[in-house]
Amino acid sequence: MAIILLLFFVLYGADCTQIVGGRDALPHSHPYLASLQVRGQHLCGGSLIREDFVLTAAHCRIGRALTVVLGVNSLTGDESTKQVFTATREIPHPGYTNFENDIMLLKLNGSAILTEAVQLIVPKRERAENREGCITAGWGDIGDNRTLASTLQELNVTVLPQRTCRRRWGAVPIRRTMVCASASRVFQGFCSGDSGGPLICDGETAGVVSFSGRRCGNPRTPDVYTRVSSFIDWISRELDRN
Repeated sequence: MAIILLLFFVLYGADCTQIVGGRDALPHSHPYLASLQVRGQHLCGGSLIREDFVLTAAHCRIGRALTVVLGVNSLTGDESTKQVFTATREIPHPGYTNFENDIMLLKLNGSAILTEAVQLIVPKRERAENREGCITAGWGDIGDNRTLASTLQELNVTVLPQRTCRRRWGAVPIRRTMVCASASRVFQGFCSGDSGGPLICDGETAGVVSFSGRRCGNPRTPDVYTRVSSFIDWISRELDRN
């Protein structure tokens, strides 16, 4: 299967880089973005949806405490806006298997202090489909070649109709709980290290970066996100009980 799982495997020596074909985001223009790290190395992205909870991808689970960094634009600088937490619980969706139900909540060991650089983002309740004007952001590979970069990247994307995504992926099953998006040019999209980051539509998180094709940003295999609206009830239950 010509799919790459977009998990940054620190333990296997992968490099931390950024989105392919994107642009530098304005500092703190995505104040809900979280960097999930192991031993100071970026692993995945995430979104702060409550002061003590981050939404990310289930395939980012590593079975050990993650460091969650908020309020930064650069992963290499020492910004005064930085807030650092430990993930005390990893709560993957109980139906997660391979690429299905690829969504997870992280419980932090404290509550983030909301500032200009650290803000919450609301999980989107409505389906986002066949529309322009969405954005994805993260600290993933900028060249599909482990090219290092220093600041948060962002990219404008269009959410595709479900039938278009299914046709392009062919034998790979695209479920209703998934949403696809692509950029305006060839070889623009998320890549290794962007896993768990958000698809942002109307200022809300509509998707969670899940998987893509063998080459990052290839429109023949559009980027696939976990559709957040399909998991609103599960997210609400977990937040209520924690």
